[in-house]
Amino acid sequence: MQDQGLFRLDGRTVAVVGAASGIGEAVALAAARQGARVVCLDVEGGKVADVAARITRAGGEADSAAVDIRKGADVERAFDDVRKDGTLDVVVCTPSINVRKKLLQYSEEEFDRVVTLNLRGSFNVLRAAGRIMSAQGKGNIILFSSIRSLVVEPGQAVYAATKAGIVQLVRTAAAEFGPSGVRVNAVAPGVVDTPLTAPIKANPDWYGAYSAKTVLGRWAKPEEIAAPTIFLASDAAAYVTGTVLFVDGGWTAQDGRFTPPGM
Repeated sequence: MQDQGLFRLDGRTVAVVGAASGIGEAVALAAARQGARVVCLDVEGGKVADVAARITRAGGEADSAAVDIRKGADVERAFDDVRKDGTLDVVVCTPSINVRKKLLQYSEEEFDRVVTLNLRGSFNVLRAAGRIMSAQGKGNIILFSSIRSLVVEPGQAVYAATKAGIVQLVRTAAAEFGPSGVRVNAVAPGVVDTPLTAPIKANPDWYGAYSAKTVLGRWAKPEEIAAPTIFLASDAAAYVTGTVLFVDGGWTAQDGRFTPPGM
């Protein structure tokens, strides 16, 4: 097989949770371009159907369904439906929310809302996909963490805790599912231009500060997160499991931007 073929997903079914917009939409479109049959899943059933229709119009194969990952039974049903038409080869889970408040201003309801979607939702996806893939003896699960699993700022505590928790879920699942032929990894983006970050983008000072924090001096586009995700989904990453792939424009590579005189 040529090296280029290692990244192809022909003959595989890729279920993308969160495919209605942002990074999830970009991943669904990228998987289709690599030849996968894509199942687009999202709580926004109408919007995700539009994404599947775009793939079909472009000559790809896609289906869609509404699913609420906060409900384990919903996730189980969705993946069982996917399996009826063959194997469940790859699952990518992207959804998350953030309530930006300092700890002393956080309410229990806000804590529960963030943790329920980000952490329990990812757990539900991981468990449901893991059961099916372990039984079939192969599979690939990719969850979404964040740079906030490592570095934080005021107002990010609960979100950061969920993203750090996802890393440990991924590592443990990789250890538990690996003997059954299932790989599990996480993607950890930096700042990306998506609906989740729209409030930041609307504030020029905040937008500029985040841009300056990266080595590359800019935000990522969703497509720039999708491509590394496809790498993890493909045979090019056949020996990669239990790891976190940071796609952050160098955010976590540096501590500050001060350049000493003469450098």
